[in-house]
Amino acid sequence: MAEYTMSISSYFDFKGHRTGYRQEFLAGATTFFTLAYIIVVNPAILEAAGIPKGPSMTATILTAIAGTLLMGLYAKRPFAVAPYMGENAFIAYTVVHTLGYSWQTALAAIFISGILFTLLTLAGLREWLARSIPLSLKHSFAVGIGLFLAFLGLGNMGIITLGVPGAPLRLADITGLPVLLSLAGLLATAVLLVRKVRGAILIAMGATTGAFLLLGLLPVPPTPVSLPPSIAPIWMQINFQGALVWGFAGVVTSVLIMDFVDTMGSLFGLSSRAGLLDSEGNLPQIEKPMLVDALSTVIASLLGTTTAGIYIESATGIEQGGRTGFTAIVVAGFFVLALFFSPLLTIVPPFAYGPSMVIVGSFMISSIQKMDFSDYSELLPAFITIVLMIFSFNIGVGITAGFIAHTLLKLLTGRSKDLNAGMWILAALSLIFYLFYPYH
Repeated sequence: MAEYTMSISSYFDFKGHRTGYRQEFLAGATTFFTLAYIIVVNPAILEAAGIPKGPSMTATILTAIAGTLLMGLYAKRPFAVAPYMGENAFIAYTVVHTLGYSWQTALAAIFISGILFTLLTLAGLREWLARSIPLSLKHSFAVGIGLFLAFLGLGNMGIITLGVPGAPLRLADITGLPVLLSLAGLLATAVLLVRKVRGAILIAMGATTGAFLLLGLLPVPPTPVSLPPSIAPIWMQINFQGALVWGFAGVVTSVLIMDFVDTMGSLFGLSSRAGLLDSEGNLPQIEKPMLVDALSTVIASLLGTTTAGIYIESATGIEQGGRTGFTAIVVAGFFVLALFFSPLLTIVPPFAYGPSMVIVGSFMISSIQKMDFSDYSELLPAFITIVLMIFSFNIGVGITAGFIAHTLLKLLTGRSKDLNAGMWILAALSLIFYLFYPYH
């Protein structure tokens, strides 16, 4: 048994990453409970496209299990993989509702983009493009994702809400008991972190959830155990024939670029916070998590759900000390339990995990120290990336805008020699993204 335990720690290089089983377990548990909402939310969104809710929940969990296990065992990174938010809404409300394609045809776009990503990754093109991104933009990804997480967290806590034209956001009614409990959870998390208590985020999240249950603000599940719904109605239901029309090329292109930039931003943002980037701002062996991302998308389409990729909520686990693929394996293990204990494991309300997102967001903006404030041709594109990530509520929009702004500014200020071939390609892909982007 000791030899087996030693082989696991050696495989994940616990010593080199200054971590251990307890630390990695806490990190995995924190990540899971922060993103467990996807088990319920993804099927609810895809139901609008006509995908049955029960089978969709099973597909969501199975995709997360497969992708996160691959991330842990093959890429050895502490990142969770699951169907992306944003892409699911794009499929449900734009591709199906607005453009009129069936959900079976929409899944063809997911499958095709996954296959293309796999080929591009195996050919080394995605890694080459990733290395082409300037340091200023890489650091802006971490800052933008941190503020985006905080923005999501404030919404989950009930602190900000929709406003009026001219002032789209405003302070919500913070006198309600749920919001006050959420604020108490935020304060508790901060206090525990300052006191350097291990598992601070998970402890505060659990305590806040317990308070909701004790005060009757959260319904107790009638049963903690349930068998997962059959996946048969959506398994392998891809309609390739419906995708063989010229107009569908725009759908595939949009899915491809959205996945590419979301993965790129998440990889660099999370790796920066975890201290996994090298001195040049690159992620060693980046092709491995990229290949996992690509294969997870193919798996997702076969199971009957949408584009899968690295979740920015993994940042919460990283803040708890997650540094290796063992963290991802723990997350996958919780998703396996969720197949049978979903009523219990999805009970954590947004009011309880919102504070952790705000706290982690505050940590991630530390990358702003590494940005070059003396060179406006570097600073302004990075700033555009950050603010558009947040205010467009879309990570992909921020990143593609940054690519275009960086290229144009270098070109128009006579510094085109600073641009490499990869950045020209990324700028061109970003322009294509905006040509096909569904503005309605």
